[in-house]
Amino acid sequence: MCGIVGYIGTRKASPILIDGLLKLEYRGYDSAGISTIENGYISNMKDKGRVKNLYEIPGIDDLTGTIGIAHTRWATHGKPAKENSHPHMDNSNLFSVVHNGIIENYQELKEFLIGNGYHFISQTDTEIIPNLIHYYYTKNAQNENRLLHAIHLACKDLKGSYAIEVLCMDEPNTMIVARKDSPLVIGVGENENYISSDIPAILSYTKSFYLLNDGDLAKLSKDSVSFYDMDLTPIKKEVKNIEWDVSACEKDGYEDFMLKEIYEQPKSVRETIGSRLKKNEKVNFDDIGFTKETLSNFNMIYMVACGTAMHAGLAVKPMLEKLCHIPVTVDIASEFRYREPLIDEHTLCIYISQSGETADTIAALKLSKAKGATTLAISNVIGSSITREADYTIYTHAGPEIAVASTKAYTSQITLLTLLTLYFAEVLESVSADTIDNIKSELLLLPEKISEALKNVEKVKNFAHKVYTEKDIFFLGRGTDYTVAMEASLKLKEISYIHSEAYASGELKHGPIALIENGITVVGILTDPNLVEKSVSNLQEVITRGAKTLVVTNQEINKENYDEVIEIPSTHPLISPIISIIPLQLFSYYISKEKGLDVDKPRNLAKSVTVE
Repeated sequence: MCGIVGYIGTRKASPILIDGLLKLEYRGYDSAGISTIENGYISNMKDKGRVKNLYEIPGIDDLTGTIGIAHTRWATHGKPAKENSHPHMDNSNLFSVVHNGIIENYQELKEFLIGNGYHFISQTDTEIIPNLIHYYYTKNAQNENRLLHAIHLACKDLKGSYAIEVLCMDEPNTMIVARKDSPLVIGVGENENYISSDIPAILSYTKSFYLLNDGDLAKLSKDSVSFYDMDLTPIKKEVKNIEWDVSACEKDGYEDFMLKEIYEQPKSVRETIGSRLKKNEKVNFDDIGFTKETLSNFNMIYMVACGTAMHAGLAVKPMLEKLCHIPVTVDIASEFRYREPLIDEHTLCIYISQSGETADTIAALKLSKAKGATTLAISNVIGSSITREADYTIYTHAGPEIAVASTKAYTSQITLLTLLTLYFAEVLESVSADTIDNIKSELLLLPEKISEALKNVEKVKNFAHKVYTEKDIFFLGRGTDYTVAMEASLKLKEISYIHSEAYASGELKHGPIALIENGITVVGILTDPNLVEKSVSNLQEVITRGAKTLVVTNQEINKENYDEVIEIPSTHPLISPIISIIPLQLFSYYISKEKGLDVDKPRNLAKSVTVE
């Protein structure tokens, strides 16, 4: 889950590298470092802590090298410490390497290298890579492409996941990169090339990118890139243009990326709806083109994801079953892949990942394909790994999401899954046109209604100020409101470090009510008119036991019964999660701000989980 950046060109590398790392800190921020090739040696400067600490290293402003690699770390092997920071060098200081991923057989390789006279400074799995490259480099002294072959042989020995960048003092005008199960892109400039684990880090320099596949290696100079497959056979790649707005990667006057992204949701939902839905027209998914025969062949749909993306699947499950009459299971990718799921050629598996690089989700997708299922990926990133593995791909249009805690990606995923559900229902002719048209009409009004929901900010702030010192907060809901409760609880945990749990309201008396005592905070979500009376009764049970209550609702209730009521615009209950989550995202945000925490970079977390 680390972030890597590279540069080779005619300009000073160090400012470009550090700028890229600052934009990649959502991938990890335990330590950071850069390597550049200077006059006759490789400079390696690194330290524990945030990327900004690099500015304090003596001599970093004096670097003039025009080729370099950089890394910001989310610690796996070895605690956050300078000696465990990347880049790592081999014993001879001939090679410098940065690495994103996990080498599963590093202990075995380490023992092999120790047996061949190598020694190690860090506790990381990464340090074996430059030394392994050095081992093969010395064995291939006569090879014309000595460096490339040494890196290729080293990669063949690695089990696990990696995206690596390699510098070699013997070839000061060359950089070699390789990837397997970890993301890596190459940005193309004029007489310069950029490398990164994510597009946003280098989007301000170029919008033209090469996307590497698993097993690919690339050899870069300032004005060329050569690609090779896992057998070192030369291959050709096409440049892809990414039309993200550069300003989307900046705070644009907001105090934090998370707050900016919360307020971008009217736009991200509108753009995700885009050309797929227009008034008085059928939903357009010509890019996947499922027929009635194809959809009728599916007797089960799995939606597989992790974290917030999984919650998006849960939010849409009731609609998918109600409108399409197909059983739907929503599963956690890390669980799905390690059992024997009952899937075959009659199963549609939908995989949801904002980054498209979530390791467990990609592995689960590969498992489904091996069992003959049809696979469909939902991602926010064009050309990401999951989109290249799936049979079909559709995209949200949320733009870059920088804050670690996802907000606009979540609502965009629900929006896109809703559109997909309506498309399926129209093709299958499984419900009346009036039922579908009703949801369509409400969907087109969502951007405006999200904007209305964002106007509740002062009430949210006030309640956050009252409860930010709490140790436990509980969320309750029924139906789709329960799925929102789960996502709201996750957001609170992620950025405020307050323990919170979400419960289906009907489960309250089956154990959780034992946790309710005087002064505890309970958040209720009430948006379904068919369930509101029962949910109100459940809230009364916690009030009787002394709980403070915050209620998010678009129903008629007695506001005097609760400590605070946040009113949101009414909509169809099946799409209400897209609106009802908005004040609860703000609730988590303002609690975190009250506690003085770093909202965008919560402890122990990273944006893109590229390790299992």
